[in-house]
Amino acid sequence: MTVMDLIKSRRTIKMFKPDPIAEGDLLAWLEAASYAPNHRLNEPWEIRMVGPETRARLRHKTDFGGAPVVLAIVSRPAATPFERDENVMAVSCFSQNLLLAAHEAGAGVYWASLGALPHNRDILGVPQDYDVIGVFGIGYPAEVPAARPRTPIDTRITYLD
Repeated sequence: MTVMDLIKSRRTIKMFKPDPIAEGDLLAWLEAASYAPNHRLNEPWEIRMVGPETRARLRHKTDFGGAPVVLAIVSRPAATPFERDENVMAVSCFSQNLLLAAHEAGAGVYWASLGALPHNRDILGVPQDYDVIGVFGIGYPAEVPAARPRTPIDTRITYLD
């Protein structure tokens, strides 16, 4: 599969099979994700593996679709607002790389933003100066949704003089 095919065929998975994800596979996907662009190679991402008790306390409406793995990805603090933005962008790229690596291997990911809510930050033990990029359910898809239409990209381009 080409990178273009991989990008265009990736979907948000909302229901997962109970099949476990091998730890070696997960670590390989996370390592691949770490090749994301990041300024000054500061690698601002941190991964928090969410165990059953923490997962239950998060009270996600579908329990992450029954995904066998749940993890949170956070961005470390920075000295300036500009550096904070750089870190958040880098960790978002890290997250996208994780999604694509898992997809290439036949797995899928559900990216939830609920970790940014104050009570969930506390549950995840995220310090106030960190940013929660997402809580991710990872597993093998029980179903893969069809692609939804996208806005034609040429309607999103502005040419500057």
